[in-house]
Amino acid sequence: MFDSLSEKLESAFKVISGSNKITELNVAESIKEIRRALVGADVNYKIAKEFTDRVKDKALGAENVLRNVNPGQLMVKIVMDELTELMGGQSVGINVKGSPGIVLVAGLQGSGKTTFCGKLAKHLKEKRQMSPLLVACDVYRPAAIDQLGVLGESIKVPVYKEEENKNPVEIAQNALKHAKAHGYHVVIVDTAGRLAVDETMMAEVEALKKVLNPTETLFVVDSMTGQDAVNTAQTFNERINYDGVVLTKLDGDTRGGAALSIKYTVGKPIKFVSLGEKLDALDVFYPDRMAQRILGMGDIVSLVEKAQMEFDEEEAKRVEKKIKQNKFDFNDFLTQMQQIKKMGDLKSLLGMIPGMGKALKEIDIDDKALVRVESIIHSMTPDERKNPDMLNLSRKKRIAKGCGQTVDQINLFVKNFNDMRKFMHQMSNNPMGGMQGMPGGMPRMPKGGFGKIRR
Repeated sequence: MFDSLSEKLESAFKVISGSNKITELNVAESIKEIRRALVGADVNYKIAKEFTDRVKDKALGAENVLRNVNPGQLMVKIVMDELTELMGGQSVGINVKGSPGIVLVAGLQGSGKTTFCGKLAKHLKEKRQMSPLLVACDVYRPAAIDQLGVLGESIKVPVYKEEENKNPVEIAQNALKHAKAHGYHVVIVDTAGRLAVDETMMAEVEALKKVLNPTETLFVVDSMTGQDAVNTAQTFNERINYDGVVLTKLDGDTRGGAALSIKYTVGKPIKFVSLGEKLDALDVFYPDRMAQRILGMGDIVSLVEKAQMEFDEEEAKRVEKKIKQNKFDFNDFLTQMQQIKKMGDLKSLLGMIPGMGKALKEIDIDDKALVRVESIIHSMTPDERKNPDMLNLSRKKRIAKGCGQTVDQINLFVKNFNDMRKFMHQMSNNPMGGMQGMPGGMPRMPKGGFGKIRR
């Protein structure tokens, strides 16, 4: 996410980092590179210029106040603050108040609108303990109703649909009556998209909004379309005056123009960002955290929040006790892996750690590695899972046959597991000395497991 922009901004900061103090000359050079980086990220030139002018004024204005601050660090701080303001300053929540609350979701075809409806339903159900109802009002796209139905079934959220009815306004009205009668907290209405903005589409969304009077109207936009996304967002806003923006496909090869320009251009906040196909790959948008990630600082706060959501205090105490006793087994390992999987894909999680984004650039993190490890453990008997030390050659051959892997792969997995177990045991009993006791420091991951280097 934003890899190209991050690299170019880093280069811009290097221009001034080697200087002893801030001068008009080195600020001008750095500003030029920052502006170039923003334009390269598909940010409108006018926005990029206004942005860099503010950065320049603050950098030169800070000269007399912060003489002892490293110029490079000061420039990073100023840019981070300005990026935060450019993207909205602070997070703006979604309004789902009402009996029920009504969320109207609009956007072009292919933007990820229907998938977002499923993600939002899951988010509200699990994180806000609400009872959502999904409503299928896309009566044009083939299989749109079926897609929403599949999504609803996977997250155990009901879907209101009238497959023979081609009147979306009528469907929405009936859905609202149904929601009130059955006590749903929030209604999420998936509307039809088009390949481009057209009058028919606009009239339909306008009619739905007028009839439903939603508490929240969200516009879903594909961030990979860059400045086109911003232009479309502006056109939609002029017609339906929506409340907020959802950016999808931020995990793709996006240049970042949409995320950086929408709030400035449209005046409406980004409320959610989607970072993958999985239904839990939806995050509330925090401008300051996004600015940190763009500048390669990671997002440790979001990572901690994700971990806390899956954190089971009693389970943690149980595992800690077993680690101290050196009794951590394959069952425990499997449980921990499943908790990690619930948090999201591995590369996104690791990218939240400060400094890891750049390190991971040339690494493909294969989430299927977790599946392979799971298959190894599932091929063991209950006794083998509880007693890792009992795995002899004949048992390993049987396990390899059961999970479709080689004995060498099983051996490597077991070795890595034992290294990890030893390391955790040493750290639990001697936090300062545990690292020294391990050859090479940390245990290695399974070969071909969690990632491979791209050449």
